[in-house]
Amino acid sequence: MKLDGKKIILSRVTSDDLDFICELECNKDIWFFEEYIEFDMNVVRKEYLQKMDTKFSYDFIVKAIIEGAVKPVGLAQIWSYVEHRKSWELGFATLPIYQGNGFAYEAITLLIKFAFEELEARKVVGMCNCNNLQSVKLMEKRGMRREGTFREELFWNNQWHDQHFYSILESEFHQ
Repeated sequence: MKLDGKKIILSRVTSDDLDFICELECNKDIWFFEEYIEFDMNVVRKEYLQKMDTKFSYDFIVKAIIEGAVKPVGLAQIWSYVEHRKSWELGFATLPIYQGNGFAYEAITLLIKFAFEELEARKVVGMCNCNNLQSVKLMEKRGMRREGTFREELFWNNQWHDQHFYSILESEFHQ
């Protein structure tokens, strides 16, 4: 399965992508604002193999044409957040060298469209560490609204930090 954008392609993760996924998932520079990073590539590989091809979780490699070649530049994910409420949560990461090129913006736009048009979602949510200003800006630019802040939700850098909760409704996406 793949989703085509203007600058990127989202292609569903396959076993052929697991080396890239493991390198990305275990990279502390990419997940700087997360409270936990798995550094064991075998654990990451096993987790992705278990959730591959399910109907409750969709993991995509973000690919872009750079200097005439298609290159993986990041990861975009969407998974069932609250099934009976038709809510889905998204996540995304871009390799630092490719940040600032609009790839993440286009990736979350494609994920949200996929959620509403293919998964029959009613709502898409996203969460981030309050210190992750790039994610805050990206979700707000995409039209997601901050619904609230979970106070001292994340234990990050040996301190408790707030986590912002964003969402977009299907009716807002189609405006």
